[in-house]
Amino acid sequence: MVRVRFAPSPTGFLHIGNARTALFNYLFARKNKGKFILRIEDTDKERSKKEYEEAIIEDLKWIGIEWDEGPDIGGEYGPYRQSERIDIYKEFAEKLLKEGIVYKCYCTKEELEKTREDAQKKGLPPGYDGKCRNLTKEKISQYEKEGRSFVLRLKVPEEKIEINDLIRGKVIFEGENLTDFVIMKSDGVPTFNFAVVIDDYLMKITHVIRGEDHLSNTPKHILIFKAIGAKLPFFAHMSMTLGPDRTRLSKRHGATSVRAYREEGYLPEAFFNYISLLGWGTTESKEIFTKEELIEEFSLERCHKASAIFDKEKLLWMNSYYIRKTELDKIYQLSIPFLKKENLIEDMVDKEKEEYIKRAISLEQEKIKTLKEVPFLIEFFLKEPEYEKENYEKLINYGTKKILGEIVSILENIDNFKKEDIEKKIRDYCREKGLKTSDVFHPLRFAVSGRTKGPDLFGMIELLGKEKTVERIKKLVI
Repeated sequence: MVRVRFAPSPTGFLHIGNARTALFNYLFARKNKGKFILRIEDTDKERSKKEYEEAIIEDLKWIGIEWDEGPDIGGEYGPYRQSERIDIYKEFAEKLLKEGIVYKCYCTKEELEKTREDAQKKGLPPGYDGKCRNLTKEKISQYEKEGRSFVLRLKVPEEKIEINDLIRGKVIFEGENLTDFVIMKSDGVPTFNFAVVIDDYLMKITHVIRGEDHLSNTPKHILIFKAIGAKLPFFAHMSMTLGPDRTRLSKRHGATSVRAYREEGYLPEAFFNYISLLGWGTTESKEIFTKEELIEEFSLERCHKASAIFDKEKLLWMNSYYIRKTELDKIYQLSIPFLKKENLIEDMVDKEKEEYIKRAISLEQEKIKTLKEVPFLIEFFLKEPEYEKENYEKLINYGTKKILGEIVSILENIDNFKKEDIEKKIRDYCREKGLKTSDVFHPLRFAVSGRTKGPDLFGMIELLGKEKTVERIKKLVI
């Protein structure tokens, strides 16, 4: 059975690039009827925080990714936090030490620094020179008496390492570029390279799908797999996620975390769809997919070797598409936190007001790009408008005040206060007075909403209702 994993470090919010890695693993697992495992790599005690782990789990769930095993739900191969597996790593390390595959290295930081400097002067790779690889018993005894701490290093054989990467094809690593590397630190904590291999082995991971920034770690991982006598998983290294300028995605490109896009009001379905297409695509260049369609279509063979370009504008376009196509009830529910944040609604909203807000949203649904825009777009429906001085001076004068005063009389005498009747009466007024519709519509919109742009004028007036519309116009012109 296919078993894949996503193993984030809880040192910050979930990055877009990492979300893409999680998504590709998830799609691959579901396509192949396999298992998707969430594992938390939290051995960095200083930087790992529980709140980041919780945020990562929340954000993955928000995207629409479910896992079969993980720290929150358990599973057959737990625990699923590396900090809870330290004894397991120590046991493997001690076994390798007894077998002579790893050795104790007593070199101090100063000695290691000097070794690097000497190598650089000679034009050699700045790796470890194997000084402690064959220490005599006497030298070991001396170091022990001195109270020197030690790390455990793996003896690296002088051989080239070759893998058949499922995305990148054949990749060869020359043995002379790899020196004996640390698998256990002096404080008894495993290095990333050691812990990840032990976990992948014990959790029976069949496919390691990750970013190409981990490609350089792969020879170390292969050597550790061989050292513990484990079968190698398949490797697939995804292209990097870059900004539009083809540099590594960073804050200068805008938000880089999933959490930031949640807070901006993006829909999870749009985010799932867009991120899935970064560095992957169908033969028909189709762009809009349901989750089920993406699972059905996904394959590693169609993952691109070239870097994936994250384009926020494209994501924004896709999000607005999803908002237009999403049921109004759902858009309303998703908009509630944003409306509350702007103090436009309270915790409890009665049915009548709920329907009113839904109708207000429906008038703007075609224009909404993110849910964060909703409060601004419908604000004047829920509170008195504010009239900007510049637009007031441009639109409200003696002539337009006279027009608006006459419009008030027309509105007050409309029995069936529906947009069709409202529009007919006001257009009839324009014809009778020989006025351009723009000379009437613009000041009317401004008087009612405090804005020069907005939803359909007559749909807006109908929703506001006769009483509120008339009241606002009178307040402005009298």
